[in-house]
Amino acid sequence: MTARKAERLMNLTICLLVARTFVTKDKIRLAVEGYRDLSDDAFNRMFDRDKEELRVIGVPLELGYTDKAFDDEPGYRIRRDRFELPEISLEADESAVLGLAARVWQHARLAADTSQAIRKLKAGGVDVDESPLAVLEPALATDEPAFEPVFDAVTAQRPIAFSYRTSGSGESAERHLEPWGIVSWHGHWYVVGHDRDRDAARMFRVSRIDGEVKPIGDPGSYVVPDDVDLRELAASLGPPHPHSTAVLHLRQGSGGGLRRQAVTSRSLDDGWTEIEVPYGSGSALAEELLPLGPEVVVVGPDEVRQAVVRRLQALVGSGSA
Repeated sequence: MTARKAERLMNLTICLLVARTFVTKDKIRLAVEGYRDLSDDAFNRMFDRDKEELRVIGVPLELGYTDKAFDDEPGYRIRRDRFELPEISLEADESAVLGLAARVWQHARLAADTSQAIRKLKAGGVDVDESPLAVLEPALATDEPAFEPVFDAVTAQRPIAFSYRTSGSGESAERHLEPWGIVSWHGHWYVVGHDRDRDAARMFRVSRIDGEVKPIGDPGSYVVPDDVDLRELAASLGPPHPHSTAVLHLRQGSGGGLRRQAVTSRSLDDGWTEIEVPYGSGSALAEELLPLGPEVVVVGPDEVRQAVVRRLQALVGSGSA
């Protein structure tokens, strides 16, 4: 995804998020950088593609009327109560639009375009509430190699196969998926779709995909159900919401992802940092800590420490250590 396209999608989301009413296509075209200089046909095609890309990551776009009694032109909006997830954290609950970029950008041009878009909405008579912009403040980066091919498969509605490591044993198995969308859940990216092996909806963490993501069908070879709600599926299929905190010691320069999740942090002697991170499953956190090896020490609680010990013992027993 190009930076220009990502910025356009970001600004489209901002416009529809801050508007208190439905925004017509004409006003969207005027407000969003990247639409204004297009011909009617080119704008309509691009706008339709952009709406689909927002759907892919679960941004809840709604079509409706400001006053249907006066036969108004239909417009679009994003309801804030559906866009946000409860207990939003700085890691990713759930600044979904930032995921569209697949790589975070932060520079003055984006801020200027956003301010200009809001001014144009106001000039067009749209009642604007800028407070929802707070949910777009987190900077969420994604460096998983599988992210882009999974995203491409979602947008093309193309089934894929991949090797996937389970959270329990850590063993890998081949999965065959019709991907419906990508969602960020508790600081990690997940792909949601129809699992052909289980004939049911399933959710897979992108960072646990090993190796190549292989297409196993033609683009458009399946249909995403109309009633799919990625957020509801994430809540029902995903890991539990963080309910506890763990205290960790990290060696200087290591554990960048954990440091971003930390609710507290303080420097220790000899190049170590003590952090406190939220977690929902001791086993899931242990799996995340294991690749760090001697760079991390679990201070507590005991359930996390024991989960790490069990995994290390299993590695020694299998000869993988």
